[in-house]
Amino acid sequence: MLRRFLAILILVVSLSWNLGVIDASAGDEDPRYRVCVKECKETGCVGETCFPYCKFSSNDATIDGTWFILEPLYCQSDCCYHCMIDREKEREALLGSAPLKYHGKWPFKRVYGIQEPASVIFSLLNLAMNFHGWLSFFILVNYKLPLKGDKKAYYEFASLWHIYGLLTMNSWLWSAVSHCRDVELMEKLDYSSTVVLLGYSLIVAILRSCNLRDDAARVMVTAPVLAFVTTHIMFQNFYKLNYGWNMIVCVFMAVLQLLIWAIFGRVTRHPSRWKLWLVVVAGGLSMLLKICDFPPYEGYVDAHALWHATTVPLTYIWWSFVRDDAAFRTMNLLKKAK
Repeated sequence: MLRRFLAILILVVSLSWNLGVIDASAGDEDPRYRVCVKECKETGCVGETCFPYCKFSSNDATIDGTWFILEPLYCQSDCCYHCMIDREKEREALLGSAPLKYHGKWPFKRVYGIQEPASVIFSLLNLAMNFHGWLSFFILVNYKLPLKGDKKAYYEFASLWHIYGLLTMNSWLWSAVSHCRDVELMEKLDYSSTVVLLGYSLIVAILRSCNLRDDAARVMVTAPVLAFVTTHIMFQNFYKLNYGWNMIVCVFMAVLQLLIWAIFGRVTRHPSRWKLWLVVVAGGLSMLLKICDFPPYEGYVDAHALWHATTVPLTYIWWSFVRDDAAFRTMNLLKKAK
């Protein structure tokens, strides 16, 4: 079973590489789309739809001889969105072609101003589920399980899971905000939060599976992962936001930690290893939705939204495993102490 799962993970990595090197935003290169966005910024209109806050020129403001273009936060977003929708209508009417991605995303239909309503709903559900999981873990470790004489938990990895819980909630918060409206700042915060969470999750997977409790050993594991994550975030935010490369990095870190947990579940006799295996296998299969993308059905639900939906029940099971692990380790340590 482990060999088959490893083969699936290798297939996932190869697919992510092959798809990542392809331009994930073919619509950005459409000449008519680019002209539309440029004209929208200059005139504030896309066809008969106008945005007064988008009409500005380089003569609007100057400080110390330097020209400043006062572009509101949503100007770029609205111009791109309406140009994208108009261009897709033209392509469908004239060519009957399938939708293209623009800025790494499919063309969606807005609902009350929300650009990707399904992804927003599922992101908020994931946020709520992680809050519930973290809170139940906090109560278990600090109030239900025995504590040491100094009122600290016996479970050596408690602080790591507390930080993990905060990072997951932060990541899903920015995911919901980013899916509300396609704004570059929110998009970067979403991508950066996801990379930070995946990097930290990889660190936790290594530390827990190898049972590393020594501070020096933990630093040796944390330092290179932290350096890689920091370099990637700086590259994406301050040099070039590359959607394909970002997907490769995220999939690689996700697959690597799934592999680590799979090996941990195979070689240990953990009483809740079936929960671990369920999350690992189901999580690995759900990543195919992230890689084998497809346009949104009726303009609302795409593969990315479905991937968010699959993580909701998996999150509940995952935190259940974390609680079981805390209880299992605590009981073992108490037995050794006695």
